[in-house]
Amino acid sequence: MNYLDLEKPKVLIVDDHPSSRMTAVALLSIEGYDVLEAESGSAALEVVDQTPPDLILLDVMMPGMDGYEVCRQLKHDEHTRLIPVIFITALNDRRAKLRGIEAGGDDFLSKPFDRIELSARVNSLVQQKRLNEDLDHAGQVLFSIARTVESRDPNTGDHCERLVTLGKALGKFLNLSRIELRDLMWGGYLHDIGKVGIPDCVLLKTGDLTTAEWDVMRQHVLIGERICQPLRTMQGVVPIIRHHHERWDGSGYPDGLVGNDIPYLAQVFQMIDIYDALTHERSYKSTFSADQSLNIMFQETAKGWRNPDLMEQFASFISSNQAAA
Repeated sequence: MNYLDLEKPKVLIVDDHPSSRMTAVALLSIEGYDVLEAESGSAALEVVDQTPPDLILLDVMMPGMDGYEVCRQLKHDEHTRLIPVIFITALNDRRAKLRGIEAGGDDFLSKPFDRIELSARVNSLVQQKRLNEDLDHAGQVLFSIARTVESRDPNTGDHCERLVTLGKALGKFLNLSRIELRDLMWGGYLHDIGKVGIPDCVLLKTGDLTTAEWDVMRQHVLIGERICQPLRTMQGVVPIIRHHHERWDGSGYPDGLVGNDIPYLAQVFQMIDIYDALTHERSYKSTFSADQSLNIMFQETAKGWRNPDLMEQFASFISSNQAAA
């Protein structure tokens, strides 16, 4: 292994047969791993809780809790979901592999172990896990910044949380893909992250902004883009951040995009962002009802500010939500 880490990667071997564990322990110890052992599914979960490993070699057939259930529990836990799981299966057992995929397994190995294959697969997944952790941690930092930005502005309250909830429902209504749905929900948290770079004298001003102050405020979409652009996982969110203030007729900012030149997810996000602002009290306005809010949005659409077809879909979505409530 070519690790610069001072701490050796930890691998947990879960197998109810001592001889199988001994073989894997011997092979991985030679490769420089810190090897942990568990003889059952329940014991494995206890070890993971106390000493989270970088990878788990998991036998499928064990008394009590089998390997599939262990994997399902790990993958549904926010704290352990990134730990790679390699299932140990019988040679060419297609049914076992399909069940392993459904449970969330990352790879498969057959007994008896081939040393080179074992080393290569473990090494690859451990590196991937550490990369995923780095990306996950960076994303968490961005969400923390976004929450800090929201807390600076007393007008917005739980605006971001509401956008995430509404965005998830609207995305399903529009049959967005899983990735598009995720990006739309992340946009709820991150769309105004660039306001971290806007001075309080502008962001928190209670009166009307001057022309110069509006120029400063409009920079938040560009600042937000620069913050999130370096992260590959944020590439679908960046268009929402940059373009959620564009208008259908080209009168928006920062680029004056017209019609469907505006990224579709940014158009969708506009709908929930505007609707939430209208239906909740701000220091400069009272709360509008759902019907009043939709009427205002239709008036803006008639001015050329919104996508007419998408506005009709959004109104249908709100109506269906009200009917279901």
